Amino acid sequence: MAATLKLLKLLKYQASCNPSAYCAAQSMAYWNMKNSIHHGGQNLPERNSSCHPAREVKNIGNTTLSQRICSTGSAHLSLEFNKASTLKASTLHPGSPSTKRVGKEDVEYFDSFEGTRVFLKLRPEYQLHSYNRSETHQPLSVSEGELILHKVRVHQNKLQPEVITTYFCKLSSLPVEQHSVVLSSNSFALLCQLSVKNMQLFTTSDLISILKAFVDLRIPLSPSMLNVYETRFCRQVWEMNLDQLLLVADLWRNLGHRVPRFLNFFFSYLHLHWKELSLSQLIHLIYIIGENRQVPQDLMQKLESLILKYFDLINLEEVGTICLGFFKSSSNLSEFVMRKIGDVACANMQHLSNHTLVHILKMFRFTHVDHVNFMRRFGEIAPQRIPSLGVQGVMHLTLACSALRFLDERVMNAVAASLPPRVTHCRSKDVAKILWSFGTLNYKPPNTEEFYSSLINEIHRKMPEFNKYPEHLLTSLLGLAFSEYFPTEFINVALSPEFVRLAQENSKFELTKELYTLDGTVAIECPDYEGNRLNSHLQQEASVNLWNLARKDMRSKPEFLEALCLLETILGGPQYIKHHMILPHTRSSDLEVQLDANMKPLPINIEVTPTDDVAQLRFKQVGVSLTDGLMNRLLKAKAKRSFQRESELETGQPPMELRKKTAGPLVDSACNVTDRSGDVGIDGLCPVAHMQPPLVKLAIQLTNKNQYCYGTRVLLGLHNMKRRQLVRIGYRVVELSYWEWLPLLKRTRLEKLAYLHEKVFTSAL
Repeated sequence: MAATLKLLKLLKYQASCNPSAYCAAQSMAYWNMKNSIHHGGQNLPERNSSCHPAREVKNIGNTTLSQRICSTGSAHLSLEFNKASTLKASTLHPGSPSTKRVGKEDVEYFDSFEGTRVFLKLRPEYQLHSYNRSETHQPLSVSEGELILHKVRVHQNKLQPEVITTYFCKLSSLPVEQHSVVLSSNSFALLCQLSVKNMQLFTTSDLISILKAFVDLRIPLSPSMLNVYETRFCRQVWEMNLDQLLLVADLWRNLGHRVPRFLNFFFSYLHLHWKELSLSQLIHLIYIIGENRQVPQDLMQKLESLILKYFDLINLEEVGTICLGFFKSSSNLSEFVMRKIGDVACANMQHLSNHTLVHILKMFRFTHVDHVNFMRRFGEIAPQRIPSLGVQGVMHLTLACSALRFLDERVMNAVAASLPPRVTHCRSKDVAKILWSFGTLNYKPPNTEEFYSSLINEIHRKMPEFNKYPEHLLTSLLGLAFSEYFPTEFINVALSPEFVRLAQENSKFELTKELYTLDGTVAIECPDYEGNRLNSHLQQEASVNLWNLARKDMRSKPEFLEALCLLETILGGPQYIKHHMILPHTRSSDLEVQLDANMKPLPINIEVTPTDDVAQLRFKQVGVSLTDGLMNRLLKAKAKRSFQRESELETGQPPMELRKKTAGPLVDSACNVTDRSGDVGIDGLCPVAHMQPPLVKLAIQLTNKNQYCYGTRVLLGLHNMKRRQLVRIGYRVVELSYWEWLPLLKRTRLEKLAYLHEKVFTSAL
């Protein structure tokens, strides 16, 4: 009882004099079974049994501790003691034997923490500034540990900072099975509180030793207490050297606690001392930056210059670490550096680990550098690697191929063959990206039906997860649409008002374009679909935004402007050709031309049609009946105004003067890319009604290499789908291909005119 009263007095004193210590004590007292250590500082998401494999292979970091009960009164803070000795450690932590055993047995298992730290074992220099879990300590017996905890209770008012540090270090040397006993002990909570109280008295060495002890004990995250330590380390930055700073950052990474303030101070330090970084320090720093996803971009440019300085000394695993760090921090590497990386990887690809290969591909995907030799060599080696690569690795590999527009049938066939037997290991993200990749590359493997049916079935199983990440469902459905698969059940969900609202409110991405593309595709390719559709307001909003982007893009291209000008010459004027988005949901514009039965162009662009031509068109459109009364007026040479008034009465058309003033708006409303019912590209595509319907409608497209798979003439999925839909609604697609038109730009005007004339009028036959 006396000891308890002393403890309560101490706690009361500290609460009144040191608010941060009080918060730390509360946090330590509230440790319970919900605490977990998870790398990256985030809790593991709750998993639904309907959307995850029956056999869960990746379950890292759940820590079970005895529940601590704390009640706070107005005058004191009381702690309820429990029997911690009955507890047993049940933590599966990275680096433990059980974790390693699972990794050897299951190809789907990948420890994202330990797997990205392999490079730290490659050079002895890394030991100076990184934490090694396998580092051996002088073991401490259970009785010695109990004695230390007893001393904390008895001598709490007399403990010096160096003694507190020593106690932490010794307790962390207890057998692993005793760690949970220590963590649940009131004496350990008191020791932590004493460390917070004496924080300003610790040396840098003391602070690092305590942080190491926290890592060894796998201390559950207690933000209040750890934030106090972060603040103290922020103040120490300018008194530490590079090895110490990297070690501290690495220890925080091991704890799974994000320290943005400390890193900001660290980066400020590096701006002045970056040239002092050794090779091992540089690689380790890039790893730390990637895992924390934050860094000033001007610092990354300085680090890139150091990469070039040390490049000949860097090994393959370190190259993978560089790529992963830059990728995770969304930092660019120059094309020059990427080509050097590609050269090294290409020459030694057989020695690359699977994960290093994936990391390098991620960076090529991010920078869009086309290293032909690397991709060819990758196409040779990847099919043999895919069966031994986990599903997430396969997804990144496939996504890199689609981002780089690299279609290698050997790679895609290997992915398609390996996936159905292990599709249950896919996350919603994996399903989405793989479907998107195959759709984007416009490729159907030999086992198409098995491949797509397995992934569609997996969407069924993972619908709760797709509801949590709506962007993944839209990505999946668009990838399927590129490949002409339309699972109406999922489309109906994706276009429902509830899901649209979810996509707009809960996703970090702007998904209106994706919703609009899906909706417009359904309107054309699924005529029997009667499910949900996107509302007209969102359709109009997306249409306007996409048209503004497309018009700005095309008007900035000299090759397009010259083609437009020459086509106007061939056809007889700008009124015979219209630049607009025939199918706005496909995100690109076209030049539309319409020809009559005599292969004569019809004026469809009223916005630029001369006034006389407008009057002539309107007159022809009226189709006035020649009655006796009208003939009498004509024979008597009545005023033209009377005739126009009669026409108005018979046709409901406004007078010519009014029509001249309102020609533009009337055309705009008639030419609206989306009809009133919300259907795209069917009834509202013809801008102007003519005396006779057009015999041929041409959609002229000026293509570029980014619309094709790399080095081929295979259209990518979106552009192939657009052509398919244009044909479905009655257009003939005329392609001015970049491999024909761009070389012609250097030829004579006559040659260009002859080429365009043949393209237009031969296509119409």
